[in-house]
Amino acid sequence: MANHPILHTTFTAARLHPKLQWFAPPRRWTIGGGSLTIYPDGETDFWCKTHYGFEADNGHFLFTEAASDFVLATHVRFQPRHQYDQAGLMVRVSPDCWLKTSVEYESEHEPSKLGVVVTNFGYSDWSTQNYTGQTNTIDLRVRRVGSDYHVEFLDHVSGEWTQLRMAHLHGDEGGPVQCGLYACSPKEGGFVAEFDFLSVVEPAA
Repeated sequence: MANHPILHTTFTAARLHPKLQWFAPPRRWTIGGGSLTIYPDGETDFWCKTHYGFEADNGHFLFTEAASDFVLATHVRFQPRHQYDQAGLMVRVSPDCWLKTSVEYESEHEPSKLGVVVTNFGYSDWSTQNYTGQTNTIDLRVRRVGSDYHVEFLDHVSGEWTQLRMAHLHGDEGGPVQCGLYACSPKEGGFVAEFDFLSVVEPAA
């Protein structure tokens, strides 16, 4: 049985899908021709307390709401400029309970980090691995099953979806959550992220 779409957009129109809305919209973004391009403002991020001691909740997040289990997916191309530039997928229950997955840029001398940040009870943790992709592009997928989340990326060498993280969001009580795309530039502006599509579908029975 085919997956039932909650939302699917390829950004070919000049306007956003009516089910989408912004949390902290960027000053500059464009849509059309098959992509959504985000130019994140500087000093934007999502992070809570752990290790670094600071809190940030001003990243750019384009989302819809979903009350059922879902599979959230995108393909993103990125042109980073500064350390920690990042773009990918996010699921948000509240400011104290969310997850995000992306490739985070380090420097031209260090590999970027492919990882997942999970925030519960107002504390973030970050699991990472070096990103070995040959181009600045990645496919990401997040599956919601109840209050549990399975995060994957598409390995372009093997052509298979590969697990990054399995996590539980403790604030998720099975009701509606926000899910969609995000981009941040924790240091300075100049980063460009292009999303080719956003897909939110109910899992096949």
